[in-house]
Amino acid sequence: MIDLKAFRLKLLARRDELETLSNESKDTRKPVELDQQSVGRLSRQDALQQQAMANAQEARRINEQRKIDAALKRLDEGEYGYCAECGEPIAEKRLLIDLTASFCAGCAR
Repeated sequence: MIDLKAFRLKLLARRDELETLSNESKDTRKPVELDQQSVGRLSRQDALQQQAMANAQEARRINEQRKIDAALKRLDEGEYGYCAECGEPIAEKRLLIDLTASFCAGCAR
């Protein structure tokens, strides 16, 4: 039997970590201003590339936060740790690797 309380704490801690990372990266996701006087062409291209990478990271964080919220909902409904496809228990090792797993190894294929 898996320790649901421990998994809830891990999910909440990861969600908090993602929110912190999101807040810390706000400045790098801001639009890059077109100011040829203070920023040269190459510097602007670098800034645009950094902004694109920061936006991609934010999209991954948002996706992971959604998965965490769904896992927390399954916890509240008593469905966490059970496969959404076949209803069988998900192996604890699998949940330790991916806290948000909603399918057993067999159904995830």
